Amino acid sequence: MCLAIPSKILKIKGHVAEVDIGGNVKEVNIMLTPEAKVGDYVLLHAGYAIQVIDEKSANEIFEAWEEAYDALQ
Repeated sequence: MCLAIPSKILKIKGHVAEVDIGGNVKEVNIMLTPEAKVGDYVLLHAGYAIQVIDEKSANEIFEAWEEAYDALQ
């Protein structure tokens, strides 16, 4: 099992994208998602974008994480 993190692409240069992960900006490799473009949401794992997802799915994942976090408090 792996944990994939949703993030929004801010910039792309070659095979590297700058993404927003909950307010933190990181550079990730997008070689596995050649269809990804600025403004898209992608799932990240181990520094790679592994899948393009829609904004609704990204928000659902963030909401589920918030619920899980709140349950642990």
